[in-house]
Amino acid sequence: MPVLPGAEPYRHEGGEIGVLLCHGFTGSPQSMRPWAEYLAERGLTVSLPLLPGHGTRWQDLQITGWQDWYAEVDRELRALLDRCTRVFVFGLSMGGALALRLAAKHGSDVQGIVVVNPANKVHGLAAHALPVARHLVRTTKGIASDIAKETGVEIGYERVPLHAAHSLRRFFRLVDSELPQVTQPLLLLHSPQDHVVPPADSARVLSRVSSTDVTETLLEQSFHVATLDHDADRIFEDSYAFVTGLAPSADKAADKEGASTGD
Repeated sequence: MPVLPGAEPYRHEGGEIGVLLCHGFTGSPQSMRPWAEYLAERGLTVSLPLLPGHGTRWQDLQITGWQDWYAEVDRELRALLDRCTRVFVFGLSMGGALALRLAAKHGSDVQGIVVVNPANKVHGLAAHALPVARHLVRTTKGIASDIAKETGVEIGYERVPLHAAHSLRRFFRLVDSELPQVTQPLLLLHSPQDHVVPPADSARVLSRVSSTDVTETLLEQSFHVATLDHDADRIFEDSYAFVTGLAPSADKAADKEGASTGD
Protein backbone atom coordinates (compact mmCIF):
# COMPACT_ATOMS: atom_id res chain seq x y z
CA MET A 1 0.00 0.00 0.00
CA PRO A 2 1.24 3.53 -0.76
CA VAL A 3 2.13 5.71 2.20
CA LEU A 4 -0.40 8.43 3.00
CA PRO A 5 0.73 11.90 1.86
CA GLY A 6 2.57 13.54 4.75
CA ALA A 7 3.19 10.27 6.60
CA GLU A 8 6.55 9.54 4.96
CA PRO A 9 9.67 8.88 7.04
CA TYR A 10 12.14 11.75 7.39
CA ARG A 11 15.93 11.79 7.59
CA HIS A 12 18.53 14.55 7.67
CA GLU A 13 22.29 14.19 7.52
CA GLY A 14 23.75 16.72 9.94
CA GLY A 15 26.62 16.73 12.38
CA GLU A 16 28.03 14.21 14.82
CA ILE A 17 25.06 14.44 17.22
CA GLY A 18 22.15 12.22 16.21
CA VAL A 19 18.51 12.07 17.29
CA LEU A 20 16.09 9.21 16.68
CA LEU A 21 12.40 10.14 16.90
CA CYS A 22 9.69 7.50 17.44
CA HIS A 23 6.06 8.19 16.59
CA GLY A 24 2.98 6.75 18.28
CA PHE A 25 0.55 3.87 17.82
CA THR A 26 -1.71 4.25 14.75
CA GLY A 27 0.06 7.54 13.98
CA SER A 28 2.88 8.41 11.60
CA PRO A 29 6.03 10.55 11.27
CA GLN A 30 3.75 13.49 10.45
CA SER A 31 3.08 13.99 14.17
CA MET A 32 6.83 14.40 14.76
CA ARG A 33 7.90 16.06 11.50
CA PRO A 34 7.98 19.69 12.76
CA TRP A 35 10.09 18.55 15.74
CA ALA A 36 12.47 16.63 13.46
CA GLU A 37 12.84 19.60 11.11
CA TYR A 38 13.52 21.95 14.03
CA LEU A 39 16.41 19.73 15.13
CA ALA A 40 17.69 19.31 11.58
CA GLU A 41 17.76 23.08 11.09
CA ARG A 42 20.13 23.23 14.06
CA GLY A 43 22.63 20.89 12.50
CA LEU A 44 21.70 17.59 14.14
CA THR A 45 21.53 14.30 12.28
CA VAL A 46 17.91 13.20 12.47
CA SER A 47 16.08 9.94 11.83
CA LEU A 48 12.28 9.70 11.96
CA PRO A 49 11.22 6.28 10.66
CA LEU A 50 7.76 5.06 9.68
CA LEU A 51 6.86 2.11 11.89
CA PRO A 52 5.68 -1.09 10.14
CA GLY A 53 1.93 -1.20 9.58
CA HIS A 54 1.57 2.56 10.01
CA GLY A 55 0.95 5.41 7.59
CA THR A 56 -1.07 3.38 5.09
CA ARG A 57 -4.32 1.70 6.25
CA TRP A 58 -5.36 0.06 9.50
CA GLN A 59 -5.48 -3.39 7.86
CA ASP A 60 -1.69 -3.22 7.50
CA LEU A 61 -1.30 -2.57 11.22
CA GLN A 62 -3.52 -5.56 12.00
CA ILE A 63 -0.83 -7.99 10.83
CA THR A 64 2.07 -6.41 12.74
CA GLY A 65 3.08 -6.48 16.39
CA TRP A 66 5.40 -4.82 18.87
CA GLN A 67 8.37 -6.88 17.73
CA ASP A 68 8.05 -5.29 14.27
CA TRP A 69 7.79 -1.74 15.62
CA TYR A 70 10.67 -2.17 18.03
CA ALA A 71 12.89 -3.84 15.43
CA GLU A 72 12.47 -0.82 13.15
CA VAL A 73 13.59 1.75 15.73
CA ASP A 74 16.37 -0.56 16.91
CA ARG A 75 17.74 -0.71 13.34
CA GLU A 76 17.54 3.06 13.02
CA LEU A 77 19.33 3.55 16.33
CA ARG A 78 22.14 1.23 15.30
CA ALA A 79 22.53 3.13 12.03
CA LEU A 80 22.79 6.42 13.92
CA LEU A 81 25.34 4.92 16.32
CA ASP A 82 27.49 3.98 13.31
CA ARG A 83 27.19 7.52 11.95
CA CYS A 84 27.27 9.73 15.08
CA THR A 85 29.41 10.13 18.19
CA ARG A 86 26.43 10.77 20.47
CA VAL A 87 22.82 9.70 19.98
CA PHE A 88 19.60 10.72 21.74
CA VAL A 89 16.18 9.07 21.49
CA PHE A 90 12.89 10.98 21.52
CA GLY A 91 9.37 9.54 21.53
CA LEU A 92 5.68 10.45 21.58
CA SER A 93 3.09 8.20 23.26
CA MET A 94 3.92 4.59 22.29
CA GLY A 95 7.05 6.10 20.76
CA GLY A 96 7.99 7.07 24.30
CA ALA A 97 7.76 3.43 25.33
CA LEU A 98 9.92 2.48 22.35
CA ALA A 99 12.46 5.13 23.33
CA LEU A 100 12.58 3.90 26.93
CA ARG A 101 13.15 0.31 25.84
CA LEU A 102 15.95 1.40 23.52
CA ALA A 103 17.54 3.18 26.45
CA ALA A 104 17.14 0.13 28.69
CA LYS A 105 18.66 -2.21 26.10
CA HIS A 106 21.43 -0.02 24.67
CA GLY A 107 22.65 1.53 27.91
CA SER A 108 25.34 4.17 27.57
CA ASP A 109 25.09 4.17 23.78
CA VAL A 110 21.96 6.29 24.31
CA GLN A 111 23.04 9.65 25.76
CA GLY A 112 19.61 10.87 26.83
CA ILE A 113 15.87 10.42 26.37
CA VAL A 114 13.04 12.87 25.71
CA VAL A 115 9.49 11.55 25.91
CA VAL A 116 6.19 13.36 25.38
CA ASN A 117 3.04 11.86 26.95
CA PRO A 118 4.70 8.42 27.15
CA ALA A 119 2.28 5.50 27.20
CA ASN A 120 2.76 2.78 29.80
CA LYS A 121 -0.52 0.89 29.83
CA VAL A 122 -3.64 0.12 27.79
CA HIS A 123 -6.35 1.52 30.03
CA GLY A 124 -9.97 0.62 30.64
CA LEU A 125 -11.83 -2.57 31.42
CA ALA A 126 -11.78 -3.49 27.74
CA ALA A 127 -8.01 -3.91 27.93
CA HIS A 128 -8.41 -7.10 29.97
CA ALA A 129 -10.77 -8.49 27.34
CA LEU A 130 -8.35 -7.97 24.45
CA PRO A 131 -6.98 -11.55 24.38
CA VAL A 132 -10.50 -12.82 23.58
CA ALA A 133 -12.15 -9.76 22.03
CA ARG A 134 -9.55 -9.49 19.26
CA HIS A 135 -10.86 -12.78 17.84
CA LEU A 136 -14.45 -11.53 17.85
CA VAL A 137 -14.15 -7.85 16.89
CA ARG A 138 -11.58 -6.56 14.41
CA THR A 139 -11.38 -2.89 15.37
CA THR A 140 -12.44 -0.15 17.74
CA LYS A 141 -12.61 3.62 17.26
CA GLY A 142 -9.42 5.51 16.54
CA ILE A 143 -7.37 7.69 18.88
CA ALA A 144 -5.80 10.14 16.42
CA SER A 145 -5.90 13.95 16.55
CA ASP A 146 -6.32 14.52 20.28
CA ILE A 147 -5.15 18.12 19.82
CA ALA A 148 -6.38 21.28 21.57
CA LYS A 149 -5.27 23.57 18.75
CA GLU A 150 -8.18 24.06 16.35
CA THR A 151 -5.98 23.81 13.26
CA GLY A 152 -4.09 20.76 14.52
CA VAL A 153 -4.62 17.57 12.55
CA GLU A 154 -2.80 14.27 13.00
CA ILE A 155 -2.47 11.74 10.19
CA GLY A 156 -3.58 8.55 11.90
CA TYR A 157 -5.99 5.67 11.54
CA GLU A 158 -9.70 6.10 12.18
CA ARG A 159 -9.84 2.53 13.52
CA VAL A 160 -7.61 0.64 15.96
CA PRO A 161 -7.11 -3.04 15.04
CA LEU A 162 -7.49 -5.15 18.16
CA HIS A 163 -4.78 -7.68 17.28
CA ALA A 164 -2.29 -4.81 17.24
CA ALA A 165 -3.76 -3.33 20.42
CA HIS A 166 -3.28 -6.69 22.16
CA SER A 167 0.36 -6.74 21.09
CA LEU A 168 0.73 -3.15 22.30
CA ARG A 169 -0.60 -4.14 25.73
CA ARG A 170 1.98 -6.91 25.97
CA PHE A 171 4.71 -4.50 24.92
CA PHE A 172 3.79 -1.96 27.60
CA ARG A 173 3.99 -4.66 30.26
CA LEU A 174 7.43 -5.66 29.01
CA VAL A 175 8.71 -2.09 28.95
CA ASP A 176 7.33 -1.43 32.44
CA SER A 177 9.39 -4.35 33.75
CA GLU A 178 12.51 -2.89 32.09
CA LEU A 179 12.14 0.71 33.29
CA PRO A 180 14.54 0.23 36.25
CA GLN A 181 17.26 -0.43 33.64
CA VAL A 182 16.85 3.12 32.30
CA THR A 183 19.63 5.24 33.82
CA GLN A 184 20.16 8.01 31.22
CA PRO A 185 19.22 11.66 31.67
CA LEU A 186 15.49 11.99 31.02
CA LEU A 187 13.27 14.87 29.97
CA LEU A 188 9.59 13.95 30.31
CA LEU A 189 6.93 16.36 29.10
CA HIS A 190 3.25 15.57 29.58
CA SER A 191 -0.19 17.12 29.23
CA PRO A 192 -2.50 17.26 32.25
CA GLN A 193 -5.40 17.16 29.77
CA ASP A 194 -4.74 14.07 27.66
CA HIS A 195 -7.67 12.04 26.34
CA VAL A 196 -5.51 9.13 25.13
CA VAL A 197 -2.79 8.59 27.74
CA PRO A 198 -3.56 9.69 31.34
CA PRO A 199 -0.97 11.53 33.45
CA ALA A 200 -0.73 8.36 35.57
CA ASP A 201 1.41 6.82 32.82
CA SER A 202 4.00 9.59 33.11
CA ALA A 203 3.96 9.26 36.89
CA ARG A 204 4.53 5.53 36.55
CA VAL A 205 7.52 6.06 34.25
CA LEU A 206 9.05 8.63 36.58
CA SER A 207 8.62 6.35 39.60
CA ARG A 208 10.26 3.32 37.98
CA VAL A 209 13.25 4.60 35.98
CA SER A 210 16.65 4.65 37.68
CA SER A 211 17.71 7.93 36.06
CA THR A 212 19.00 10.54 38.49
CA ASP A 213 19.01 13.45 36.02
CA VAL A 214 15.26 13.84 35.46
CA THR A 215 13.22 16.85 34.36
CA GLU A 216 9.41 16.83 34.32
CA THR A 217 7.57 19.54 32.37
CA LEU A 218 3.82 20.13 32.18
CA LEU A 219 2.27 21.03 28.83
CA GLU A 220 -0.71 22.98 30.12
CA GLN A 221 -2.06 24.13 26.75
CA SER A 222 -1.97 20.83 24.88
CA PHE A 223 -3.74 17.49 24.63
CA HIS A 224 -2.12 14.17 23.69
CA VAL A 225 -0.41 15.01 20.39
CA ALA A 226 1.44 17.90 21.99
CA THR A 227 4.05 17.98 19.21
CA LEU A 228 1.35 19.45 16.94
CA ASP A 229 -0.34 21.51 19.65
CA HIS A 230 0.04 24.85 21.43
CA ASP A 231 3.11 23.71 23.41
CA ALA A 232 5.02 22.39 20.41
CA ASP A 233 7.60 25.20 20.42
CA ARG A 234 8.33 24.57 24.07
CA ILE A 235 8.89 20.87 23.37
CA PHE A 236 11.24 21.68 20.50
CA GLU A 237 13.22 24.30 22.43
CA ASP A 238 13.47 22.34 25.68
CA SER A 239 14.54 19.17 23.90
CA TYR A 240 17.24 20.99 21.95
CA ALA A 241 18.49 22.63 25.18
CA PHE A 242 18.52 19.15 26.75
CA VAL A 243 20.72 17.85 23.91
CA THR A 244 23.13 20.81 23.94
CA GLY A 245 23.40 20.59 27.71
CA LEU A 246 24.63 17.01 27.46
CA ALA A 247 26.48 17.38 24.15
CA PRO A 248 27.83 20.95 23.84
CA SER A 249 29.22 20.16 20.38
CA ALA A 250 25.63 20.24 19.12
CA ASP A 251 25.74 24.04 19.46
CA LYS A 252 28.76 24.15 17.17
CA ALA A 253 26.86 22.07 14.64
CA ALA A 254 24.04 24.63 14.75
CA ASP A 255 26.50 27.48 14.10
CA LYS A 256 27.96 25.58 11.17
CA GLU A 257 24.52 24.80 9.75
CA GLY A 258 23.52 28.45 10.03
CA ALA A 259 26.66 29.60 8.29
CA SER A 260 26.16 27.15 5.43
CA THR A 261 22.57 28.33 4.85
CA GLY A 262 23.42 31.99 5.17
CA ASP A 263 21.43 32.55 8.36
